[in-house]
Amino acid sequence: MRTRVSGVGIWGVSCAAFALALGVSAVRAQSSADRPVIVLPPLPDARVDVEPPSARTEKQLAIEAPAIVHAPAVSTSAANAPASPAPAQAKSAPDGESLRAALVARVEQARRERTVRGPQSADARRRDAVAAYYESRGFQPLWLEGAGWTAAARGAIARLNAAAEDGLNLAATPPPAAVGDGADAMAAADFALSLAVVNYGWQASGGRIDPRTIAKLITEAPPVAELATILTDVATAADADAALRAFNPPQPGYAALRAKLAELRRDRPAAPERVAPGPTLKTGMKDARVPMLRARFATPAPEGVDELVYDGKLADAVATYQRANGLAPTGQLTPRVVAALNGADPAALEDEIIANMERWRWEPRAQTRDQIEVNIPDFTVKVTFDGVVAHRARVIVGKPDKPTPVFSNRMRFIEVNPYWNVPDSIIKNEMMPKLAADPTYLQRMGYEVSTSRSGKMIVRQPPGERNALGRIKFMFPNEHAVYLHDTPTRGLFNTERRAYSHGCVRVDQPFKFAEIVLGANSGWTEDRVKRLIGGKNQTIPLPREIDIHIEYFTAFVDDDGKLRTREDIYGYSRKVRAALGLTG
Repeated sequence: MRTRVSGVGIWGVSCAAFALALGVSAVRAQSSADRPVIVLPPLPDARVDVEPPSARTEKQLAIEAPAIVHAPAVSTSAANAPASPAPAQAKSAPDGESLRAALVARVEQARRERTVRGPQSADARRRDAVAAYYESRGFQPLWLEGAGWTAAARGAIARLNAAAEDGLNLAATPPPAAVGDGADAMAAADFALSLAVVNYGWQASGGRIDPRTIAKLITEAPPVAELATILTDVATAADADAALRAFNPPQPGYAALRAKLAELRRDRPAAPERVAPGPTLKTGMKDARVPMLRARFATPAPEGVDELVYDGKLADAVATYQRANGLAPTGQLTPRVVAALNGADPAALEDEIIANMERWRWEPRAQTRDQIEVNIPDFTVKVTFDGVVAHRARVIVGKPDKPTPVFSNRMRFIEVNPYWNVPDSIIKNEMMPKLAADPTYLQRMGYEVSTSRSGKMIVRQPPGERNALGRIKFMFPNEHAVYLHDTPTRGLFNTERRAYSHGCVRVDQPFKFAEIVLGANSGWTEDRVKRLIGGKNQTIPLPREIDIHIEYFTAFVDDDGKLRTREDIYGYSRKVRAALGLTG
């Protein structure tokens, strides 16, 4: 086989022919910039260039230097777009059998690495899947066309180099920078690109974290893509960049956070000065922290007012900040306001955004434009029809030691004048001690008590004003036995941190909520539903079932396009950051 070398001429070809006639095996020079950016153990019998290029003659280098077809050079910064590809040079491709043999060797090497890395690790499983994929296709390359990349490979590399835009980390499987020269190098580059593509699709579709390791009451099941499907979809796509991006969540809430992450990285401000702890400040009080607060909120002291005085103008600025961050807008500088101000460090905020983007990966992909969403840390529920928010209300959620579960389901019906079947945990932990002190406790409180065939005590509270569920509940049967409902203690909706329940979600203005979810065409108005109060237990089926998502987002973008953060009341966000290796 004769190698074409551009710019060498007849002398170069005759020298090459002369060298081949003498049986001399030229050791090819290959600069480090032309090698794939991936650290791999050497393949069996792989040649190693031990002779520095400076030791060769100019004519030898002209013959021996390989011409590399470069992949697009992409900036490593997530905030920058990929750079233009370097000019390609002509290069000959190895014959098909040589490349196939090199891929066989590369697959065998990957399987040896599996033992070293641990066969049960996610990395080992991905390598196994890639190895099996090559085996299934007869060890043919997936990303090579002649001596260079396919169009799909170039598109995939561009997206892989921008993985940080979606909060992903491909440090363990970086995409190759170039195809390389020779069968061994080309096989290594092809395999490395497959690994990077699989890792991206696996991470983007929710493979990094099993939600149950964060908390047992998070029962969302991330729709992690099949590894072989990832390779097939990307390699055969008309737009490989778009095919890879599609493994990320499709929800608008995810896209909004992604845009805020890019904005924060592009316009990263300096970390603000921390506010020192101290007493709660009210209007008229003097404090050494006031000048810093004035600078923070751009509210200089009015003429004639002492700079140390916490005046009404500054209190108004603090109230605006509280309102934007889910705090009661009292205008007072409380310890919670201080904590929120000190948590505004850009690095910490970036990590918090990424942790919330990760939680979007847990939710079902096929979400409808009609849905109910409860955001636990925001203490709110919203109803969306055809993508437009139709109703929003305050809610009360579970206490930190009795958290509301995180899951998705479908709301099916409403009960008016509901019975409350007391959970076993409440009977055991709260009722039994009271019953031991007062044998008439349950009867006196109006509970109905019975015994199951197995001898277990069953406690039920009949409908009425004192019923723990109030007058109405919204049902979506689930493994957690939680639902949305009314409450007899409605004053708690006026508090700032509404985490008081045993896990269920109490809804403010529940009859208005009933009218909304039943639909304008159902005939069930708020007043009509209210007229059922005090009668027998009644069930009203929803004209159409509505998807409901009980969510946990401590960072989100509101309807006005502003980033909002909330307290991590259950500590889930902290655990997600730790699982992702985020330290901010």
